[in-house]
Amino acid sequence: MIEKALTSADVEFVTTLHGDEPVRFHVLLQPRGEQADRLLRAIDDLAIGAVEEAVREGETPEGEEARSEGERALEVSLAALRAAGSTADGRLIEDHPLDALKSLVAEVGADEVIVLTDPHYVEEFFHRDWASRARHKVGVPVLKLFSHSKA
Repeated sequence: MIEKALTSADVEFVTTLHGDEPVRFHVLLQPRGEQADRLLRAIDDLAIGAVEEAVREGETPEGEEARSEGERALEVSLAALRAAGSTADGRLIEDHPLDALKSLVAEVGADEVIVLTDPHYVEEFFHRDWASRARHKVGVPVLKLFSHSKA
């Protein structure tokens, strides 16, 4: 589960987690739009000293614009995983990301879930981030990783 396009460092990281074992990736991407409260994102930015980022939170695309960016991010991520030699498919999700994740885990018989996002300090502190909530919902191990670049 991701919230933006994977960087080359992210791709290298996730594709080497299991050594030479063949891995198939089923990627779910939810665009940043309305799923995360702007105030929480701004507080996260301030916590790491990124004042300019906090000010720009109001510029985060929502609605159809977020969907278009999400579709492009998903295409880029899948192409990068495939170029690294992995099998990958994915889909954009708009509502209830954890329900979609639980359904996908059951549908494909996933062995584990990787949640790769930017740090969300406020949500993590209260265990309301995707990884913390997924651990109680999906029935397989959940690995939480931080993206190698800020969105």
